[in-house]
Amino acid sequence: MRVDFIKMHGLGNDFVVLDARARQLPDIDQATASAIADRRTGIGCDQLILLTASEAADFRMRIFNNDGSEVGACGNASRAVALLHGAPARVETDGGLIAVEPSGSGASVDMGEPRFDWDAIPLAYAMDTAALPVGWDGLDQPGAVNVGNPHVIFFVGDVDAVPLDTIGPEIENDPLFPEKVNVNVASVIDREHIRLRVWERGAGLTRACGTGACATAVHAMRRGLVEREVTVSLPGGDLTIAWRSDNRIVMTGPANEAYRGSFEWSDYA
Repeated sequence: MRVDFIKMHGLGNDFVVLDARARQLPDIDQATASAIADRRTGIGCDQLILLTASEAADFRMRIFNNDGSEVGACGNASRAVALLHGAPARVETDGGLIAVEPSGSGASVDMGEPRFDWDAIPLAYAMDTAALPVGWDGLDQPGAVNVGNPHVIFFVGDVDAVPLDTIGPEIENDPLFPEKVNVNVASVIDREHIRLRVWERGAGLTRACGTGACATAVHAMRRGLVEREVTVSLPGGDLTIAWRSDNRIVMTGPANEAYRGSFEWSDYA
């Protein structure tokens, strides 16, 4: 079976998009998703995105990390999908319903409402998510936010000085986080600007993470460190994050199509 794909990226966070809204594809398991995402023997991507029909929204978006694990949300992929769809849409994800709207060379995405309860992150046991009483090798008292997937956020003086490639997987897999966790290290530059690096669960060190930018901005706003709309600068570029008065998060930023191709399904299944 020959299958078409679209390679896209948002600030360097790259995706292989499979559109199964009009043509049904075989079921995707963890091994197949991981094989397609492999950069040496597959097409290569941070996340594999599968678009399907939905009874609850205009369409459904499923998200697989490059290790094959399925997750509930991806902000950068949401912008890429908005650009691909070409019109405002409501999108069903495992993290909840979101709204996307393409604009120029990018898109705005209504990411929904943040969740702060310990069991919504989720954590293994109850604690204050505004400042978790835990630490790892000099990183301590992070905030925790769920924005469709779980994040912890550490504020540091210099994001580049943190060995995120080594401490990230340790925190990601800590028993405190039963569903693992995305790890964010951030520096507040001023009240309208944050610098951010992210270790994504199941994907590793990434050039950009849309949900990480949302979680970090909201946590900084919750602590009164920044205004309710900020620029978040990641290694791949900038996103604008607004936490509106109705409690919903809106992320705005670029997305790009890189190329299109096709492959034999049996090569990866």
